[in-house]
Amino acid sequence: MNIDAQPLIQWAGIAGKPLVIAGPCSAETEEQLLETAERVAAQGVGYLRAGIWKARTRPNSFEGIGEPALPWLRAAGTRSGLRTATEVATPAHVEAALRHQIDLLWIGARTTVNPFSVQELAAALRGTTVPILIKNPTNPDLALWLGAVERVYSAGVRALGVIHRGFSIGGQTRFRNAPMWDLVIEMRRTLPGVPILCDPSHITGRRDLVPEIAQRAMDLGLDGLMIEAHRSPDEAWSDAGQQVTPERLGEILRQLHIRVPETDDARFNARLGELRQEIDEVDQEILEVLARRMRIVEQMAECKLASSVTTFQVARWKALLDDRMMRAAHLRLDADYVKALYEVIHGESLRCQSEITSAARTVEPAASPPD
Repeated sequence: MNIDAQPLIQWAGIAGKPLVIAGPCSAETEEQLLETAERVAAQGVGYLRAGIWKARTRPNSFEGIGEPALPWLRAAGTRSGLRTATEVATPAHVEAALRHQIDLLWIGARTTVNPFSVQELAAALRGTTVPILIKNPTNPDLALWLGAVERVYSAGVRALGVIHRGFSIGGQTRFRNAPMWDLVIEMRRTLPGVPILCDPSHITGRRDLVPEIAQRAMDLGLDGLMIEAHRSPDEAWSDAGQQVTPERLGEILRQLHIRVPETDDARFNARLGELRQEIDEVDQEILEVLARRMRIVEQMAECKLASSVTTFQVARWKALLDDRMMRAAHLRLDADYVKALYEVIHGESLRCQSEITSAARTVEPAASPPD
């Protein structure tokens, strides 16, 4: 589907600098929200965010104040001069938020993962001019994320964007949710006109790592940030560890190095052109080497087939990977990069060998002529 979303400047009024949405994870009290809003506004953000309804992993934890907090958010926005934003997860949330004139809504990761829920929200949002942002699903499934965008767009929403908040992949990682920037880059390639914001708070789960992820988002040319800020983070009723003070938020924003997608500097463009030409030549060499490798793989498949040897041999694969990782270390190549690369190469090798083996099995011997 062709997504012709409105540019960020049309609905956010932002050009040449990132859009920043900031505020507490949850609206806890009216006084807490008003104070946080006033302090956040001094940092030059565009929207005040606050969770009204909170989807919690387990029951009996704070799940948000609910609709009674919407007037607090509206009042905090009016007093601070900020536009307002909150998450919606049901059609009832949408109706209440729009009735209280909340300026921007986003669909959370736990909702994006369910197409039925997204479809219900799309129906409730039909024709609205309020900007709608869609967080990536909790699991690393680009199709689900794209599908959510398509469902909301099909409902007539044109002020549309997405939020990268990382992915739950299990195991020990440095972050609460793995960034998996490759999926964000693929989203940009697939939907180049759709603004992408980054949520460093939910990616990191730790306030000390927020600046690192915020800068990485800017380095990749993302369009904005959503950062949780609380007047007293350690006393927050939800996600205390990932929230920063409004003043710390200001420091993070001021320290960001904002990059541009292109420049008119003739010397830079000439040098970049030369380097890109070198990259093109190296890539051609890589493709030729890969093609040569696959021809050898085909010969191996025929050899294994003739001797009834299995396609996959775990000892050989382990020895190969260990050897390539050691060679990569000597060349000062990143271990994770080389491992991922060889996993793809090995996977294609197995696919090719299995294809040859399967083709051989389907060739039946010629039938004997009848007596």
